[in-house]
Amino acid sequence: MRIAVAGATGNIGSLTVAALERDGHDVVRVSRSLGVDLVTGDGLDDALTGVEAVVDATNGPTGDRDETVAYFARATGNLLAAERRAGVRHHVLLSIAGVHRIEGNAHYAGKREQERLVEAGPVPWTIVPATQFHDFAEMVAGWTERDGVAAVPPLLMQPIAPADVAAVLAELVTGEPRGRYADVAGPGTQDLVDMARRTLQARGREVTLVPTWEGLFGPAMAGNVLLPAEGARIAPTTFEEWLREQK
Repeated sequence: MRIAVAGATGNIGSLTVAALERDGHDVVRVSRSLGVDLVTGDGLDDALTGVEAVVDATNGPTGDRDETVAYFARATGNLLAAERRAGVRHHVLLSIAGVHRIEGNAHYAGKREQERLVEAGPVPWTIVPATQFHDFAEMVAGWTERDGVAAVPPLLMQPIAPADVAAVLAELVTGEPRGRYADVAGPGTQDLVDMARRTLQARGREVTLVPTWEGLFGPAMAGNVLLPAEGARIAPTTFEEWLREQK
């Protein structure tokens, strides 16, 4: 099956490409660095020639709300229009579990706009809401680290291994459109500060972590709001198993 992966050079995109190729599929990599620009549309029609299904694992810029929403609107609109012209039969979008429960976060606003366009668009679709990834804690600490000190919000989450997310996307894109799929999550709950501490320790790095709600993630994300909904699909890889592989 000929399948395109948008965001093919990113974290989840590259793993999805690998999973699909292991299963024998013909994969088209869609990425700006490979000459296909979703924002301008350059190269899209050629890239989607003969493509039957598309996985959208793209990410957006970290800017203000309007900038982020505009980016996702342009990129998603161009991708869906090109898919329609190419006769693509299935669009699979990677989204975020709980994205409709949280206001005030620019990235979440952009993902909601992306979902809206997919749901209203011309291509049959599946939306896959996933919880945060196992490497999310290290990423957040990296955003805020200054002089060996990093501010990390005490978020409660049920993180998932990136490879497990890719496996789900690779499975679903080869099947029939499912509409809004169940939340996809890892097997156990974790505290983000503790995840950051353990990940940095595994990397051999000494960073002082300061738990705080100041910054990108405020009290609106406290409690259970980031946890998967009932009926979630639980992936197999625990945070501890993933962490052992990072050493």
